[in-house]
Amino acid sequence: MMMSAQTASKPAIDEPFTGPNLNITLTCPECKIFPPDLIERFSEGDIVCGSCGLVLSDRVVDTRSEWRTFSNDDQNGDDPSRVGDAGNPLLDSEDLSTMISYVPDNTKAGRELNRAQSKSLVDKKDNALAAAYTKISQMCDGYQLPKIVQDGAKEVYKLVYDERPLRGKSQESIMAASIFIGCRKAKVARSFKEIWALTNVPKKEIGKVFKIMNKVIQEKNAANPNAYSLIQDSEQTTQTSAEDLIRRFCSHLGLNTQVTNAAEHIARRCKEVGVLQGRSPMTIAATVIYMAALVFGTDLPPSKIADKTGVSDGTIKTSYKVMYEEKEKLIDPYWIESGKVKLSDIPKS
Repeated sequence: MMMSAQTASKPAIDEPFTGPNLNITLTCPECKIFPPDLIERFSEGDIVCGSCGLVLSDRVVDTRSEWRTFSNDDQNGDDPSRVGDAGNPLLDSEDLSTMISYVPDNTKAGRELNRAQSKSLVDKKDNALAAAYTKISQMCDGYQLPKIVQDGAKEVYKLVYDERPLRGKSQESIMAASIFIGCRKAKVARSFKEIWALTNVPKKEIGKVFKIMNKVIQEKNAANPNAYSLIQDSEQTTQTSAEDLIRRFCSHLGLNTQVTNAAEHIARRCKEVGVLQGRSPMTIAATVIYMAALVFGTDLPPSKIADKTGVSDGTIKTSYKVMYEEKEKLIDPYWIESGKVKLSDIPKS
């Protein structure tokens, strides 16, 4: 009887990886102690061996803080900083002037000297610009606009601050138009009605100031195209389209991706065919959202769209009747071929 010897295969034992140590360690060539006993002497800028005193490195930069901070340091009013604030390109001053510090126990002459110099260094224009920038930031933060919009609005405001065509216009209207232009350049679409809700400046006033500012910007751009980092393309201040507003409005309405994409497609077709030509982008955006919801059977009354877009439900219904007459040109044929949509099921109102 033959017996076949079977050798059981044993699993290989994972051995730890061993290799050369590539770490570079500073050791004393005299003592050769490992781990090395090194001492950093910041007062001399040297690294010395703690065993034999051999200097291993010199001219070491001290990266520690230049001063120590204690809980009562703010009582004497001393400022340990050796440098001032960074230069602000949005202000005219270079922030490089000499300041006479105020000392509480100083003599009367010292206090008078400090006060006189402070008055001589005050730049009224910079103070006005700084106040305007603060207000622009507050308004943008209240509407949750990104920082790129704030920076663009501030640069636009500084660009047109001293222009003669804007003299006599209120600062609030100039700020509102600056924010509007900043939104367009940052591709964060906002309408005049939304800027009005943000700044409480009438829409007509914003529109008038915007046209003047847009003309000033284009003239400056033509004179020196490379002078302004954010004002380089006149296309950036063109009119907001309905497509720029649809996705944000659909998000506010809680619509799904299917309805959102359908609304964007219908908006593109409206532009190509010429349906609702002459209507405002807000009206077109609200109406195509209403039509997309009806096409895919989503219950979305015009009143709810009106609450989120600011377009009256009567305007939405009137515009929808115009779109309904051209529905064959606006609906994607793929929706019908796939069986998702039937033209006969689309209501007239």
